Amino acid sequence: MADRVDGIEERVAHLLRAVDDLSDVVTAQGREIDRLTRLVGLLVEREAEREAGVGDAPAADVRPPHW
Repeated sequence: MADRVDGIEERVAHLLRAVDDLSDVVTAQGREIDRLTRLVGLLVEREAEREAGVGDAPAADVRPPHW
């Protein structure tokens, strides 16, 4: 009976360690997702600003006025 309890305790200890390791991984991934989400938001804003400013730049297929 004691061997069985020892085996169960050992398995529980391994499972607890695995849960702690997975928790650390999930926490790190959550931070990375937050960082990437902020970067994507900044890129979307930058692209929107760039697209809004396109009307100010001369078109490539229009002849300059001195021609």
